[in-house]
Formats: sequence, C-alpha cells, structure tokens
Amino acid sequence: MGMLLLLQDWLVFPFFSFFLAIYLIGYSIIFRNKNPKIRSEFSSCLISLFHGTPAAIFGAISIFSDPNSGFASLNTAFQKTVLDYSIAYFVTDLLHYVVFFPSDVLFIAHHLATLFVIVTCRHVVSHGSFSVVVLLVLAEVTSACQNTWTLTGACRKENRFAARVYDVLSPPFYVVYSIVRGFVGPYFVFKMVVFYASGLRMGLFLRGFGFLGLSWFFQLLVLVFCGYTLVGLNSLVKEELVQN
Repeated sequence: MGMLLLLQDWLVFPFFSFFLAIYLIGYSIIFRNKNPKIRSEFSSCLISLFHGTPAAIFGAISIFSDPNSGFASLNTAFQKTVLDYSIAYFVTDLLHYVVFFPSDVLFIAHHLATLFVIVTCRHVVSHGSFSVVVLLVLAEVTSACQNTWTLTGACRKENRFAARVYDVLSPPFYVVYSIVRGFVGPYFVFKMVVFYASGLRMGLFLRGFGFLGLSWFFQLLVLVFCGYTLVGLNSLVKEELVQN
C-alpha cells in the first residue's frame, strides 16, 4: 500500500511526458506542413483535446464514485490522479506559451492561476478536490467542441469543409459555453465561497483550509470571467496566424 501511494505521488511525471510527446508529435509530424507559428498553436489544441474530454469524464466519475464527496472531504486516490493529469497538461501548455508566445500575458496568467489552485489542492491541503474537480469538469466539458471550433475557425478561409464545420458548431458552442461559464460555473463558485467563508466555525484546520478556499475563489472567479476573453482571443490569434 505504501509503495502504491508513493507511486501515485509521481504520476504527474509520466503524464507530463505523455502530453509533451503528443505536443512534439503534433508539431513535428501532424502539422509539419503548417507555418511555424500555427504549428505550435495547433499542437497546443491537440494536447488540449487529449486533456479536456478525458479529464471531464474521469473527473465526473471520481466525484460520483465517492460517497463522501463534499467541499470538506478528503481527496480520494482517483481525484488525485485526475488532478495530476491536469497539472501535467497545464504545465505542458504553459511551456508552450512561455516558449512561443511569451507576450501572451493573459494566457500565461490563466495557466499559472489554474496551477496554483490545482497544485495546492493536490499537494498542500489534501482536501477540496471535490470543488476543484467539479470546476475542472465544467471547464473541460466543452473542450472537444471548443478545440474543434478553434481549429476549423483558423482554417475556414482555406478549407470549405472546415468553414462548414465552423458554421455548424458556432451557435451550439456559444450557447453551451455561455450556460456553463455564465451560469453553472459562477453558481458553483458562489456555493463554494459560502462554504469556505464559514470555515471559521469549523475548527482550526478548516480556518486555514477556508482561507485557502477563499483564495481559490478569487482565482477561480478570474478564471471564469477570463474564459470568455480567452476563447475570443484564441480564435483571433489562430485566424491571424493562418492569414500570415
């Protein structure tokens, strides 16, 4: 049992290798005929595809399979694995922006804030994965659609099929994305901050936990509202790269 727990603490490294390998395959092989600027952006979308939907599915399973799930519940082994998977993805994508687009401060800040929340939940307090994983599921449930929409949007001027897919995807994507990020996400964040703010009446540990939870709230509030800006910028950046 001790050996299994020790191995679990190192899962982030093979996950990181997995995402890095996918990125390099995309950059060196799949998108090698694209111009250098868009190769990196398309490779970023590729690793996002491999992260988003699996993270949403397994995150939901980890929540529903835990009978004691709640804002103050201990992180389960399954939930820790989901968090490690996401840490590895965000580190890989952060490196992508630092190397290729160091001036994209908004994207870099978004990834750093996300990593702060996930890493502290996973490795500092060992609690709170319920709230973090639920928000992760809400954030990634539209990932496959969003990345397809972004890629086809970037290629729609040179590819008729991509243009048709983009036109078909745009209305439902905007509707679902707006519902998740505009209503469901903020409502859950509100419930989360109400709980953590009440930590003062739950003992010394939860006072510290509550303080960290409040810091998560401010981080997540920024992430929820930045999501709209990031989607728009993501599409504009890729379209500009294709035109250039």
